[in-house]
Amino acid sequence: MRRLDPTLWRDRPGVSRLLEVLKSADGETRLVGGAVRDWLLAHPVADVDLATRLTPPQVIAALEGAEIRAVPTGLQHGTVTAVAGGAPYEVTTLRRDVASFGRHAEVAFTSDWQEDAARRDFTINALYADPLTGEIFDWFGGLDDLAARRVRFIGEPLQRIAEDHLRILRFFRFSARFSPEPDAQGLAACAARANDLMALSRERIRDELLKLLALPAPAPTVSAMLAHGILKPVLPEIDAARVADLEALIAAETAARVAPDGLRRLASLLPQEPKLATDIAARLKLSNMDKGRLVHAASREAVPADPRALAYSLGPATTLDRLLLTGDSRAAHWAGPLSAYSRPRLPVSGKDLIAMGLPPGPVVSRRLAEVETRWIEAGFPADRNRVMALARDVLGIR
Repeated sequence: MRRLDPTLWRDRPGVSRLLEVLKSADGETRLVGGAVRDWLLAHPVADVDLATRLTPPQVIAALEGAEIRAVPTGLQHGTVTAVAGGAPYEVTTLRRDVASFGRHAEVAFTSDWQEDAARRDFTINALYADPLTGEIFDWFGGLDDLAARRVRFIGEPLQRIAEDHLRILRFFRFSARFSPEPDAQGLAACAARANDLMALSRERIRDELLKLLALPAPAPTVSAMLAHGILKPVLPEIDAARVADLEALIAAETAARVAPDGLRRLASLLPQEPKLATDIAARLKLSNMDKGRLVHAASREAVPADPRALAYSLGPATTLDRLLLTGDSRAAHWAGPLSAYSRPRLPVSGKDLIAMGLPPGPVVSRRLAEVETRWIEAGFPADRNRVMALARDVLGIR
């Protein structure tokens, strides 16, 4: 019988007290999902989720009785967030699906652990652990799939995708993280139901896609997605030929020791057309900042001799994007300075130009812009006297 070492979670802030309050000793509450999976793989664990037989009112009453903050984050689906030791923990009552509507499900609470496990998406995400002994509970072969690095749907893949269309993208994201290649049955089902993605909100598509692309080695999975037409309903502009550009970018990031960035990697997959990038940014409902990065990355223009000149006008993230996407050999040198970049301030103002004799009016802003250009070309000198000399030269004052 496979077990986890209970010390893995007992040292986490507030966990021991929380488990005691939720009657883990009586078998009412277990660890579930990603935390169990990642502990088994000896991967870092970010969030610890709990499944419980207690109903939401019982959970809230138990938490409040122990003076643990209870946040009703998803009561209709049985989820209460407990803030223990300053850290949040999702506590969800065991559930079974009564009806599903593509992304939304009507659920009923249950006391049956296997029923709760059956509604989860993949076998490796349906693992539970006794918080006291570390005993693993596995009804669908998740341990074997984890050992084989296989991401497999629980039940019939076509039906599971019909219940929740987002599972298409989650299948590929988890495959990119854990599996050398997608499970054949799951891949076929995702290809058959790819048009279901059109029913999802663009925010959901964006978030899943960027998470996938930000993984260490997403290129083989992206290649499989494109070969099977997965993204065609929502991002038809991306074709299989672009995967080579993604691979080149990943190699450049690795050489420069730059962390993976989903948005930058998305840019590598798009044609070099700023107008198209603008359209896609709107389609995916990117923030204004991310939209600007995507559009500027699409141009693939060369970075000037002093990358700070581009960082000054477009920002350090866009500058690093350009260095990496164009294969610029300076990326490794500039990655550190750009990560710590703070936009300098021009040491002179319009008032200084007026004090030199320039008449007030629109001409002041024009001449100040000329001074700024000369200042940038000079390498952003911080010495005010030197910049004043540049200003006098611009104004023709000897």
